[in-house]
Amino acid sequence: MPGIKDRVAVAGVGYTRYGERWESDAEDLLVEAVDEACADAGIEQSDIDAIWVGIFYPFSGMAGTGAADPLKIFGKPATRVENYCASGMDAFRNACYAVASGVVDVALACGVEKITDQGGTGLPAIGGRGHPVMPTPSAPAMFALAATRSFHVHGWTKEDLAQVAVKNHANGVHHPKAHFRRAITVEQAVSAPIVAWPLGRFDCCAVSDGAAAVIITRPETAKNLAHADDFVRVKANALAVHTAWPMFKSSMDYLGFPATRDAAALAYEEAGVKDPAREISFAEVHDCFTITEILNYQDLGFCKEGEGVHLLREGQTSPGGSIPVNVSGGLKCFGHPIGSTGCRMIVESTKQLQGRADGVQVADATLGLAHNLGGPGAVCSVTILGRNDV
Repeated sequence: MPGIKDRVAVAGVGYTRYGERWESDAEDLLVEAVDEACADAGIEQSDIDAIWVGIFYPFSGMAGTGAADPLKIFGKPATRVENYCASGMDAFRNACYAVASGVVDVALACGVEKITDQGGTGLPAIGGRGHPVMPTPSAPAMFALAATRSFHVHGWTKEDLAQVAVKNHANGVHHPKAHFRRAITVEQAVSAPIVAWPLGRFDCCAVSDGAAAVIITRPETAKNLAHADDFVRVKANALAVHTAWPMFKSSMDYLGFPATRDAAALAYEEAGVKDPAREISFAEVHDCFTITEILNYQDLGFCKEGEGVHLLREGQTSPGGSIPVNVSGGLKCFGHPIGSTGCRMIVESTKQLQGRADGVQVADATLGLAHNLGGPGAVCSVTILGRNDV
């Protein structure tokens, strides 16, 4: 089956500063990100043929009008994409497929979420579905199951989880658009108030506001735009979906996420990646919780099951390591405005490959991976991008 490898190019990217954006609403954030992406690509908004926008919560926007109204782009196809926390990268996937098919010449993939105006703590509940008797668990409670299971089977500790937070906060210090730009220590992470044991405050990504945008076209068209010499090629994008109720599935062992394993396998096959630990230059992975990042190492094939903590302790996932992970600071430092996160990962990865990262730059990066995990690990999108000259 023909895929999209090398048939789609990232021509321009843009994103907002992430954080508590009290001065802006969802429309302001989306316009800010798209304006930056269009300027980066060297196009006008009128050049955009179709839009896919990742929005999870209805209060951030509904339907295609969630993008059409703020951007004032009317009379063209615009579609809202909702696929749990992978909404942003699924918007990117839809835009890539439209360009690869030849139906659309220039597509906009974008995502936005404005959550802090809702008040309260944690992510707002979506309600209306679930177990008929048992309450719906919070996100920290669901991922805490993976942590306690890994502690039991692999002997990992709360100090191991803290190492993820320390690494990503150290990276986020250097990124001007990160929500949190302060280094922390292992002691601070371990002694922080517990949210859902063993996950404490520094094991959880924060509620945040933000938007990101990506201009997508064919490589032939990208050669006539602003990044004619350094546009980025899409090597693969894969999506895999499993059950939204893993806690009621007897085969779910919580030692990893099947959706990530399946999406990664599909993406590697399309991109022709045989040994991801050696071939991937860097990765932006979904560190919604510290335990998730460690399990992602294993599910993405960067190491064997049970060895994720060893990779972390050896510094292999730090800048300068064999496979740097979340050099931007990840969700730990940007927070998780749900609909935007997947597109932000594409922005970060594109800039890394072009050698113009806003934060820590990975030297001589040729192939980057972005991983967006949604819901209770139910939905996963994996994207592989490559430098144009390699």
